[in-house]
Amino acid sequence: MTTDTKQQTRILVQTAAAVCIDKKGEETRILELDPIDSGLSDFFLVTSATNDRQAIAIADEIEHKLKKDFGVFPNSVEGRRKGDWILLDYVDFVVHVFLTERRAFYDIERLRKSARPLTPAEFDAELKAALAEKTVAARKKATAKAKPAAAKAKPAAAKAVPAAKKAPAKKAVANKAVAKKAPAKKAVVKKAGAKKASAKKAPVKKTAPAKKAAAKKAPTRKTASKKRTGKKS
Repeated sequence: MTTDTKQQTRILVQTAAAVCIDKKGEETRILELDPIDSGLSDFFLVTSATNDRQAIAIADEIEHKLKKDFGVFPNSVEGRRKGDWILLDYVDFVVHVFLTERRAFYDIERLRKSARPLTPAEFDAELKAALAEKTVAARKKATAKAKPAAAKAKPAAAKAVPAAKKAPAKKAVANKAVAKKAPAKKAVVKKAGAKKASAKKAPVKKTAPAKKAAAKKAPTRKTASKKRTGKKS
């Protein structure tokens, strides 16, 4: 049986013992059985009733309470009709509700010498201590898991800071690249302007003398033709 299952069984036994006390059961005892000698069960809950009606009422209320609060049903129920010894078998624990004389006759406590007898108050104190230890252990595990997570988060934050510092350096490099490329563009613009200027000036200088020369030569050809025609006439 695991620790959690055993604690759940203890809670069920504690609930059944509380019913015995509430229904005026007498000499209620919880026997924690020796694992070697116990077989399948871990606990015996033993209580006494003064008459069969009280015994039946105690057994019925235990069955009802465990069913209502925990959804647990007994594996078997014996002796309910007579009411002198009612046995509720929940496998991990067994409830025995005796009439006083029957309990003395069978003397289960004497037959289970290896068992550890506990009063409901003692059993309740041990259960609370076990639950408190479990809670402390769970908190320790939670803090142990939280520490590595926090340690991993710190390097991640430390890496993020240098990354933020390097960002301006990249901007500076980009600005330098823009600054270097800017004069090149201006130079291209100047060259283009120079070409345009030369293209505009060149036609003016070359074409103007050519037209004047043609204008001057034209009259000489006409005069020559007149002279020739004059001679023939």
